[in-house]
Amino acid sequence: MRFLKTRRRTGAAVTASLIGLLPVAGCAGAGAIGGGSGSGTTITVAIVANPQMQDVQKLTPYFEHTHPGIHVRYVTLPENVARQKITESVATGGNEFDVVMISNYETPMWARNGWLVDLQPHADHTPGYDPGDFISPVRQSLSYGGDLYSVPFYGESSYLMYRKDLLASHHLTMPAHPTWQQVAELARKLNDPAHRVAGICLRGAPGWGENLAPLDTVINTFGGRWYDPAWNAQLTSPEVTKAVGFYTGLLRTVGEPGAATAGYTECGTDMAQGNAAMWYDATVAAGSLEDPSSSKVVGRIGYAPAPVERTASSGWLYSWSLAIPRTSRHRDAAWQFMSWATSKEYIRFVGSRLGWSHVPPGSRTSTYRIPQYAKAAAAFAGPTLRAIGGADPGHPTVAPVPYTGVQFLGIPEFQDLGTRVSQQITAVIAGRKSVRAAVSQSQQYAQTVGRTYQRR
Repeated sequence: MRFLKTRRRTGAAVTASLIGLLPVAGCAGAGAIGGGSGSGTTITVAIVANPQMQDVQKLTPYFEHTHPGIHVRYVTLPENVARQKITESVATGGNEFDVVMISNYETPMWARNGWLVDLQPHADHTPGYDPGDFISPVRQSLSYGGDLYSVPFYGESSYLMYRKDLLASHHLTMPAHPTWQQVAELARKLNDPAHRVAGICLRGAPGWGENLAPLDTVINTFGGRWYDPAWNAQLTSPEVTKAVGFYTGLLRTVGEPGAATAGYTECGTDMAQGNAAMWYDATVAAGSLEDPSSSKVVGRIGYAPAPVERTASSGWLYSWSLAIPRTSRHRDAAWQFMSWATSKEYIRFVGSRLGWSHVPPGSRTSTYRIPQYAKAAAAFAGPTLRAIGGADPGHPTVAPVPYTGVQFLGIPEFQDLGTRVSQQITAVIAGRKSVRAAVSQSQQYAQTVGRTYQRR
């Protein structure tokens, strides 16, 4: 696969356009920490190809203008490819990346393995950076031994996004705290293939960060779990079988066309173009749905908590974050870039330059005190914060489990295990397998991993 590589340089025209765009305080959050200015340094940053990171690439010339000795070279990859490429590089001691985009899945494990630079001293000694401003659940999920090992670019939970106007036209009401059965009933009533409107959009594409992300929250709230406390696999249990059948059946009957190949990006496009009545996914999606430049449904979206069955809540907790591998040869320059891209000043810069709907959400409490952002995010700011605050990675299920994580299991094997299981789910959605056959095969995969923990 060919990777997309881009390098941002500051030319005269760019320099002229950037001067004066930020207050002087904008430079404080990106102050150097020892080691000089990194003169003549090129740092390589591996990122996921999502809208928020596309924004940071657009604004990188400002960083290079205020840090003239540092140039940024991006390696931009689709999510599933990024996970594999970054993991392989960091785990094997490769030094091709100075900054990597990871998450709260990788951060604690990689910190424990000694693969990441402890960022707490840098964060504490960078003027104006204020690590205490990070939203508490997000900060905790990116810490190990009380120290930050990656810093959040944005944070998210999950909730149900729905078309208020479509519900109103059908004389339907979204419950304040919907159950999955209520959502399914609404989806059946709103499904309108003749007008290219799916009742609901859900991720169907394979990948532990694709269809398993929402599906795991369904499994949890239906009373299912991956393992019991003794690491016995539970994927053929009645609860898991019911949850998988519910999720895949909903997609096959009232979901988006081509659901087996639809992930976050495709569902986001469907919802923004008016081709879906509901979408259960990441809270970060709201910014795009409320952006007039990319959405046809601005002002017509409602936001409800993640649907439940047997648990009080079911939303996940996730953060795309930036970390420095211990093999980086340019740690000081890497931190200067990271501290700029995750600073309070960067958030204000994004809002003033690109529009307030583009602001990376869910990372800093101060973001929600910015008047312009509060106005632009009035419809979804409150639901987003409540969703993040209500996520419980330590107790995600009805019955006890030996792992942490809501939409993932906090074990190294989950990247491979989750990917294999997700492929079984996609096969059901595509009509190539039965639910029973898919969970049976998934059980075998899970048993193999479980036995390694039973022997420890």
